[in-house]
Amino acid sequence: MFMTAYISALLGLVGSAVAAGSRNITFQNPVLPGFHPDPSCIFLDDHDGIFLCATSSFNSFPGIPLHASRDLKNWKLVGHVLNRREQLPALAETNRSTAGIWAPTIREHNGDFWVLTTLVIFKGSDPFDDESWSNAIHFEYEGYDPSPWWDDDGQAYIVAGHSWRVAYGFSLLQSIDLAEADLDTGEVGEWRSIWGGTGGMAPEGPHIYRKDGYHYLIAAEGGTGVGHMVTMARSRDLWGPYEANPANPILSNANTTEYFQTVGHADLVQDGNGNWWCFALSTRSGPEYLHYPMGRETVLAAASWEEGQWPTVDPVRGDMTGWPVHPRSGRIPGTGLYTGRDDNLDFPPDGPLPAHLTHWRFPITASYTPSPPSHPNTLRLLPSRLNLTALNGNYAGPAGQTLVSRRQQHTLFRFSVTLDFAPTRQGEEAGVTAFLTQNHHLDLGVVLLPAEESGALALHWRFRAESYVAVPETLVVPLPEAWTEGKLRLEISAANSTHFWFSGGPDGRRSEMRTLMVASNEPVSWGFTGLLLGVYATTNGEDGDTPAYISNWQYRGFEQYLD
Repeated sequence: MFMTAYISALLGLVGSAVAAGSRNITFQNPVLPGFHPDPSCIFLDDHDGIFLCATSSFNSFPGIPLHASRDLKNWKLVGHVLNRREQLPALAETNRSTAGIWAPTIREHNGDFWVLTTLVIFKGSDPFDDESWSNAIHFEYEGYDPSPWWDDDGQAYIVAGHSWRVAYGFSLLQSIDLAEADLDTGEVGEWRSIWGGTGGMAPEGPHIYRKDGYHYLIAAEGGTGVGHMVTMARSRDLWGPYEANPANPILSNANTTEYFQTVGHADLVQDGNGNWWCFALSTRSGPEYLHYPMGRETVLAAASWEEGQWPTVDPVRGDMTGWPVHPRSGRIPGTGLYTGRDDNLDFPPDGPLPAHLTHWRFPITASYTPSPPSHPNTLRLLPSRLNLTALNGNYAGPAGQTLVSRRQQHTLFRFSVTLDFAPTRQGEEAGVTAFLTQNHHLDLGVVLLPAEESGALALHWRFRAESYVAVPETLVVPLPEAWTEGKLRLEISAANSTHFWFSGGPDGRRSEMRTLMVASNEPVSWGFTGLLLGVYATTNGEDGDTPAYISNWQYRGFEQYLD
């Protein structure tokens, strides 16, 4: 009975959305591929018609990336809200692999830009200038996913999802809450529950929109797995009572065989032509939900919202149609990379690292030096004492981990670097990693270890992995003698949607490259983040300070799987 009603509602949703008007653009999801979950977006009419989206970053830094587009197809990284250690010093010592910053909401009000996240507020005057973002303003709440809203008198409110827990087989304390707030100080009034959702687990990710005399409340329910869905309620009064949309959910791929799953955590945006769009998160996993290393990505669908009615949203697929968009001319500010572009980095001297490169928590600045005098056009890495798992797979302390990476953004890809590394102490290691979190990563490194027969220290390849699911056994292979004096080429590639190839060999002699491990990507298909491809250096808890030099950093994206 439930399935019949669900399918009927879904078919009605599709029909009403498509019938509402002509579609004359095509685009492909995900619009922000790779680790870009929990999107929140606005349309900036007074910035020459730019769409601007913020997404979650968790422990990665810089945090809360901002992407901008004029045509909804080409998206440029224009900055990060969290870009300085002093903004949020506590990020240095978060004690969970998926802690940090998540579920941002971005809004503009009276010329100021606000980003609320769990559980801090950032205020900025120019979203294209990282320096304009304030230090974090903290506020108190027993929950997450906050979103601001202002009434006609300028009074600010925060709507958020109350922390949920499960006891005796039932979800308890689940609700969407609302409170008056002073966003400049973080002071909040009494939190009041305004809606309990439709019965799905963990109502969260709320936003409020004022339209046609109603307050429309959107929320995510069902958890962020394959049961994820977007629901809506409305009320004439901000404080309720809220009436649920009889056609809920307004967006979901639950109970389908679609490749795009976990669709939810949505935000609605009206463009300069008066048309509506829905941004949401999704994973490209199929209902099996086993292989999705890029994690939760940002997807887009056209929406219809007639006066006095409930909105309808097109179902999320890979190939989509949408409303006509007439992008205005002009350059999008910022020096960041457009999403989906390749890398070919040579690390010029005195320049900052490219904006799309990311660390795990705050980097120790001295550990990363572009083009040191003795090694031009390289990136010098000084090793961290901790390796990528660190203390317990969750905590790393304030000393940091030497890791620099970029997001996987294609199903099929090749990531490769040249490594110049001459360790002198046992345990010193440098290499490449497919890194999801401290407790989920696959690494191929060059490490100094005792030789099996002589016991003398010698260079070895080492592949090892960490995950909550089964991983390959650690592999240790001596480097061929002829390779030990020169530079090495290390590579991670994907030739299908389920496995990664880890390869190494002498730099400049590709024909001699060896595949050292073929590993399933299931161990790095987990949780709330998405895969980072990068390089690391560590002493594995021992003394040591030998630098590693990285050059000819390349990322090539070959293909996106859309179904």
